[in-house]
Amino acid sequence: MAHPPGMRIALFAVAAAILAAAAPAQAADLAPTAAALRDKALADPTAWAVAESLTTEIGARPQGSPAMDRARDWGVEKLTSLGFVNVHVETFETTSWLRGAESAEIVSPYPQKLQILGLGRSTPTPPGGIEAEVVLFKSLAELMAQPPGSLKGKIAVVTQAMRRTQGIEGYGSGVLPRVIGGSEAAKRGAVAFLVRSVSTDDTRLPHTGGGGATAGIPMAALSTPDADLLERMVTRGQPVRIKLSMDSTFREKAPAYNVVGEIRGREAPDEVVIVGGHLDSWDPGTGAVDDAAGIAITTAAAKLAGAERPRRTIRVVMWGAEEQGGSGDAYAAAHKDEAGKIVVVGESDLGAGEVYNAKLPKGGLGHPAMQAFAAAVTPLKAIVSRQPAAEGGSDTDGLRALGVPVTEFNQDAGRYFDLHHSADDTLDKIDPKELAQNVAVWTAFIYTVADSDIDFRKTAKEAK
Repeated sequence: MAHPPGMRIALFAVAAAILAAAAPAQAADLAPTAAALRDKALADPTAWAVAESLTTEIGARPQGSPAMDRARDWGVEKLTSLGFVNVHVETFETTSWLRGAESAEIVSPYPQKLQILGLGRSTPTPPGGIEAEVVLFKSLAELMAQPPGSLKGKIAVVTQAMRRTQGIEGYGSGVLPRVIGGSEAAKRGAVAFLVRSVSTDDTRLPHTGGGGATAGIPMAALSTPDADLLERMVTRGQPVRIKLSMDSTFREKAPAYNVVGEIRGREAPDEVVIVGGHLDSWDPGTGAVDDAAGIAITTAAAKLAGAERPRRTIRVVMWGAEEQGGSGDAYAAAHKDEAGKIVVVGESDLGAGEVYNAKLPKGGLGHPAMQAFAAAVTPLKAIVSRQPAAEGGSDTDGLRALGVPVTEFNQDAGRYFDLHHSADDTLDKIDPKELAQNVAVWTAFIYTVADSDIDFRKTAKEAK
């Protein structure tokens, strides 16, 4: 039966309203909510409360330690209390290196103590320690220029300094001596390896970190003033001898945990936006900037964006073994079958300095949803780059290899490497206003992706 004109108009209006409600939100619809969420995030206390809780109640969280077990339980409780659903632990196995007692001292020509921290995967010294003459190199290149056997019986020292930069470039170029120096020294016969801390500070607090592949010799980081001290002594021309005593335990396989929680999408729950930070830390400090801050930022941002009930699922992952490696690969292996449904993944792992540059998956900036994101973060002085994201954080590498698009938010790291992997990595170093700016940027991004139909795989193909 034909409907009268008035009824047809009414039916068309109802149908249009239904379609509008069902259609993914676009820039005009997303922009006001993204801006409102940005402003809400700037005043929201969740991130600070999460960072304070993790650093106060758990503290340092090395992979394979009892503290990491407590951190696992803390993560489950925290996500549950914040209203996330499907909260669970994904257990896997990876390596665990744990520090024991350590000491170093110059025996001659001018006896004095040195401040060191063993590097991950360092081997212990024999009982009674090691005493040997130092051979000092001011760069990794100088060490690598030495022939095999030339360092037999010596302690190799590399004092190459790191440059302070706003981004991660200084660390990227400065970390290599720590990562491969020990194995290269061992190849040349060295009995131990010391490296200037990969740091931009000038305190006597050394900075630890991974020592790369097991070198089979003791490896440690010197505080930056102590590296300078050794340089001065060596230039005087007399042999410098050091006594080194280090203890540690290493397991090839130890339990590790990724802690996961979700806010389910209202229309497309199988399409997933993944964000997170890493739950583990090194042991000298309380793991505040590395990476309680990242856990706090992404958890708070996901909660705020999820409160708008976006169409896609938002998933927070607290990766459990970033520092010693394995959590990202384990997560990717466990979720390879859903990789095609993961819209984007990003990790916050550079402290709490303000986001100054945001890189999106290739071609994404032209999409209305990302235009809404860019509009929301412009007042935060965050520049949305025309350069595509190349990395989303080390824990996203496994998913990226499966074709999952990544996002990359560059933070001001000008002070970060004064603190990271050292005893100075504590809560007081986090600026609450800078932390909130991070939450605001992440919230705007998560919301505009989760409540739109943006397909970053498609935008990347169209951008070619």
